[in-house]
Amino acid sequence: MKPIKLDNKQSRLFKSRFSDELNLDHPLIQLSKLIEWKQLEEEFDKLFVEKIGQPAKPVRLVVGLFILQHMYGLSDVNVVHRWVENPYWQYFCGYEFWHHALPIHPTSLIRWRSRLGEAGLSKILQGTIAAAVLTGAVKKKALKKSLPIQP
Repeated sequence: MKPIKLDNKQSRLFKSRFSDELNLDHPLIQLSKLIEWKQLEEEFDKLFVEKIGQPAKPVRLVVGLFILQHMYGLSDVNVVHRWVENPYWQYFCGYEFWHHALPIHPTSLIRWRSRLGEAGLSKILQGTIAAAVLTGAVKKKALKKSLPIQP
C-alpha cells in the first residue's frame, strides 16, 4: 500500500512543537530545508500499489533515516534506536512532536532498500549532493568525473 503522509498540522494538547523548542540554526534543521522531500515522496510513491497490504511508513522518515545512517556510519538497528533519542533527527525526518517509540522496525529498512533499488538510492544521493552544492559544502568542479590516469 502507498506510504502514509506525515500530518503535523494539528497541535497536540500539552506538547510543544520541535520548531518552538529546537535551535533552528542546527545543521540538521538547515539541511532538512534544502532537501527536496516532496520530489522524493512523489518519486517513491510510484513504487507502491493502492489498497493492498499495510500502508508503508512515510517516505521522508525512511529517506531521512538512510541519510542519517550514512552521515553517522550506523547500522539499521542503531540508526532507528538513536532516532528515538534525538529530537533533531526526528525533526529532520519530518516529525514535529517528540516520539518515544521506534519509528520503524530496523528490518524494514532492508525491504525499503530492496524496493528503492539502485536507482532510488541514487536519487537520494543526488538530493544530498544538490543540497551540498547549494550550501557551498561541495563545489560543482568537484563533481566532475575524473578519468583514471593512464600509464
